[in-house]
Amino acid sequence: MSQIFENKLKSLNITLTEEQKQQFVKFYELLVEWNKVMNLTGITEYEEVNEKHFVDSLAIVKAIDINNVETVIDVGTGAGFPGVPLKIAFPHLKVVLLDSLNKRINFLNTVINELGLTDIKTIHGRAEDFAKQADYREQFDLCVSRAVANLATLSEYCIPYVKKDGMFVPYKSGEIDEELEQSKKAVHILGGKLENVVKFQLPGTEIGRSFVKIKKVQNTAKKYPRKAGLPGKEPIC
Repeated sequence: MSQIFENKLKSLNITLTEEQKQQFVKFYELLVEWNKVMNLTGITEYEEVNEKHFVDSLAIVKAIDINNVETVIDVGTGAGFPGVPLKIAFPHLKVVLLDSLNKRINFLNTVINELGLTDIKTIHGRAEDFAKQADYREQFDLCVSRAVANLATLSEYCIPYVKKDGMFVPYKSGEIDEELEQSKKAVHILGGKLENVVKFQLPGTEIGRSFVKIKKVQNTAKKYPRKAGLPGKEPIC
């Protein structure tokens, strides 16, 4: 593991054991290996993966205290970001990785096995479907997502998973103000309350990021999320 990566983690007050460092190296190797046969990421250079995937995933510590979180669901996890880096760095977390593409789920299951991770599982399907199931609905302290969707749509996918007093924290780019304004109604209707936005730059870069902190203050009405496709086509606004 590189010194540059370690230094960036130090700036987030994260220190890893030797085992955790090896898990990040192995995760990187698997990502690059599988990426040759399927499209997991456009970023494959070692330090760039560390910065734009690993450090970015862990930077949520700037917004919330992960030590107070037990259960996490990562909606639209893709190649496992931010869920897998969070699990490696904070082994106490119980993590669920949700993705709609089976090939990515196969990759993630391989990562989990090869890294020897426990209390982490994958589910294959749509966010709208699993959010209706009792095993997942309003069961999580924290829902995270780096998925590319506007905040009103993403809120409908994610807030139903969060238990009352839990948090939904999407990873967004630096320019978020207009999107925030457009999502206020959706967040409220879904039982959320916008607490604040934590804006920062990725350590040692010019890349602006925002964490939107949404607290679950009321249970989500049963009709949400609406059936597959609707949250994206017709966001609540």
